[in-house]
Amino acid sequence: MTDSFNDTPDWVKDAVFYQIFPDRFGRSDRLPKTCNLESWDSPPTVHGYKGGDLLAVSERLVYLGDLGVNALYLTPIFQSASNHRYHTHDYFRVDPMLGGDAALKELLERAHQAGMRVILDGVFNHASRGFFQFSDILENGAHSAYLDWFNVRSHPLNAYGGGELGYDAWWNLPALPKFNVRSPAVREYLLSVSEHWLRFGADGWRLDVPSEIDDDSFWREFRRRCRAVKPEAYGVGEIWDEAGRWLAGDMFDGVMNYPLTRAIFGLVGRQLEQHELAKSGLGRIAPLKPDGFAGIVTKLLGHYRHESLMGQLNLLGSHDTPRVATALGRDASAVRLAYLLMFVLPGAPCVYYGDELGLVGGHDPHNRGTMPWDRTASWDHELRAHVRALANLRSRRAELRRGSTTVAAVGDGLVLVTRELPGAEGSRAHVLVNVSGHGARVPAGVLPAGRYRDELSGGVHAVDDGSDKDKATGPLVPARSGMVLAAV
Repeated sequence: MTDSFNDTPDWVKDAVFYQIFPDRFGRSDRLPKTCNLESWDSPPTVHGYKGGDLLAVSERLVYLGDLGVNALYLTPIFQSASNHRYHTHDYFRVDPMLGGDAALKELLERAHQAGMRVILDGVFNHASRGFFQFSDILENGAHSAYLDWFNVRSHPLNAYGGGELGYDAWWNLPALPKFNVRSPAVREYLLSVSEHWLRFGADGWRLDVPSEIDDDSFWREFRRRCRAVKPEAYGVGEIWDEAGRWLAGDMFDGVMNYPLTRAIFGLVGRQLEQHELAKSGLGRIAPLKPDGFAGIVTKLLGHYRHESLMGQLNLLGSHDTPRVATALGRDASAVRLAYLLMFVLPGAPCVYYGDELGLVGGHDPHNRGTMPWDRTASWDHELRAHVRALANLRSRRAELRRGSTTVAAVGDGLVLVTRELPGAEGSRAHVLVNVSGHGARVPAGVLPAGRYRDELSGGVHAVDDGSDKDKATGPLVPARSGMVLAAV
């Protein structure tokens, strides 16, 4: 357990996250359903509800544990009039459609019993038209007691469009009025929300669009208040680009590591779905050769303190991007290589629900389809086994969770990632990724002489001292595949 305000919580360094969109993950028979739900297996729509709930998440913890998951990230769960719940009505109440506060309490208790942590999504930049204080302004206009909660410019407010809104809204969307975080009442309200749910049992927060609350003092106070309630609370921000400002140790432990996502896709992708990628914050992906990838990742690693690197949330897909199989053009080898790199580079890997089964889907709402629990024949069982093996490998090898990192291009089409943990737990792993269309031999002198076991296949490879320059000294890495070599 860490006792340092500036350190990443210790548990995060060992975490494998799984992101869940509650409306689409699963329905529990224990929770009565409202009317007019879409069929579970029908394509997702922008406004339709599927009826997923938190009790169903509790009922699937065995599945998640078997996959190697030990931490959950839930997209918003508070009362809202949207299937994604980024339009919050009441920050102190879990949405009844998800099972209410009782369902969250059950999930937290069962997850903790299973050794899993749970972080919640904090949407503190904007609320919704249904948020009480905003509704008061709609009703009472300039006489409202809550005018300072939002940035109101004129009356009446056009909260359903049809003219000048009269207030600041996120991306000028009328449904999402922006909080005035300069207001002491608003600041105290939001900070109280963060404390309340940590006391309730949550283990941290993922912060939605935090850069749009452009106030470092707010986020420093947020961290201070959260850590006072729960010293090992994790704070991770949705920052899409370089994030040094946020990772000095006084605001966030990590950010959603989209720059790494872009680099991985650029390296492994052969038929990237650029049209769908361009609709998301990822943008168009530039193809990368091994040396280009090594240079970018080395630069990324150099941006941050070691503690912040350990706190990064590494991901290949989310509710804001195309699903990984779609992004990579349904190229199975590219998807497998992408997962390998995500699991062996520093930071906590995060799997977006269903991606381990090969679900496909482009931009919202198509990336938010339901889990096909009853259609196991549609699952990509080979991919799920690969993700499971990587999670288990990360659990076995401490250097993959906590070690130092070097990244280099070697030979023809090869990337070498070396993770090393010195000291009493001293260990080293050499990860080789071949992105070429043919087998590639590891050149002489790249690996120290010795015998190595591939932690993925179990195969054993000998490396000589390289004294005979005409003799190939390293293992042959098959086309479009990878190895994780450890000395035996």
